[in-house]
Amino acid sequence: LASIVENLINEEKRTLELSGHVGLRSLPDQLVKRAVKQGYSFNILCVGETGIGKSTLINTLFRIIFENEEASHYDEEVKVLPRTYDLQESNVNLKLTVVHTVGFGDQINHVKSSEPILEYIDAQFKRYLEEELKIKRSLWNYHDTRIHACLYFIAPNGHSLKALDLVTMKKLDSKVNIIPVIAKADTLTRNELVNLKIKVMSELVSNGVQIYQFPTEDEAVAEINSSMNTQLPFAVIGSTENVTVGNKTVKGRMYPWGSIQVENENHCDLVKLREMLLRVNMEDLREQTHTRHYELYRRCKLEEMGFKDPTLDNQSFSLQKTYEAKRKEFIKELQHKEESMRQMFVNKVKEAEVELKEKEKELQGRFELLKTMHQEEKKNLEEKKREMEEEMNAFNRRKVAAETLMGQALQGSSQQPFKKDKDKKK
Repeated sequence: LASIVENLINEEKRTLELSGHVGLRSLPDQLVKRAVKQGYSFNILCVGETGIGKSTLINTLFRIIFENEEASHYDEEVKVLPRTYDLQESNVNLKLTVVHTVGFGDQINHVKSSEPILEYIDAQFKRYLEEELKIKRSLWNYHDTRIHACLYFIAPNGHSLKALDLVTMKKLDSKVNIIPVIAKADTLTRNELVNLKIKVMSELVSNGVQIYQFPTEDEAVAEINSSMNTQLPFAVIGSTENVTVGNKTVKGRMYPWGSIQVENENHCDLVKLREMLLRVNMEDLREQTHTRHYELYRRCKLEEMGFKDPTLDNQSFSLQKTYEAKRKEFIKELQHKEESMRQMFVNKVKEAEVELKEKEKELQGRFELLKTMHQEEKKNLEEKKREMEEEMNAFNRRKVAAETLMGQALQGSSQQPFKKDKDKKK
């Protein structure tokens, strides 16, 4: 045994070479690889009047010509039209959904203009909640269609926000991250643009509209986000046309007096919007949608369903008890509705019976009246018939008497000529 141990000690030790660092430092790399493999989804809602440049701005932001039908100004109601596109940059896959509001602001009555938009946002929250509550759920490959950013297009009228804009943004601020933009900013002078930005932000604050603020908690982006918060709303110009400026070709718009470069920060804020929306704060927009807006919707829906958190005395929460209590409450409510419907049916039957009896009584009275009238008419007709018969009898008697007289007169006249002839002969 001692010799065996000595031989093992004298053996050359084996060395193990590591393929990489051993520790927690590799965990972020694993998460990045998994996220890149899974891909990302980002959904943008464009709200604005028809012809304000929503589609053109989206094409300019992503430098891609997306297929989109030209909308008319004669839609009777607002329609929500989502379109999904698969984009790829390097090894990152992005499933982009652009939601257009067709016909927004074209109706004379704007009372229901925001309802289809709110219904669409709530419908996406509902789909995600239903997927969460499934027994066999698959959120890892679920196509998330919740709206992450809302680009609200403000008309460059040079005055202030319209009543429709204030009402719509007030309804949307608790459901989606609103980023206001002034569309077609090339129609305003520099001073008009500055004054319009000040007026828009003042009206939003005074009316309690909460727009999305770029986060400043992270030191890496705190400085740029702080400066960009002071630039809201962004003044943007969209164009997919190439113009030649000097020796280079850029995206812009050509005018008789010159040209505008849409990616020149001295001309508009398109580059700032692209940086804030796509490069710096895309993940924060996704997180805010999930942790703030969706959680608010989820909490309200679960409270409606009867779910609640444990009480302060650490009493455990039983899902079975909640389900049974909600089921009893539902059955009780259903029985109450059934009883009310039965009572309503009985009352309606009684009302119908009373109404039928009244109609029957009315018909009986009309029948008696018609019967009396019929008897009187029959009696009158019989009297007239009797009078007619008496008149006919009297007429017949007079006729017979007249005929008799006429016969006698004719007989007397026929005898007189014979007497004259006899007298002449004599």
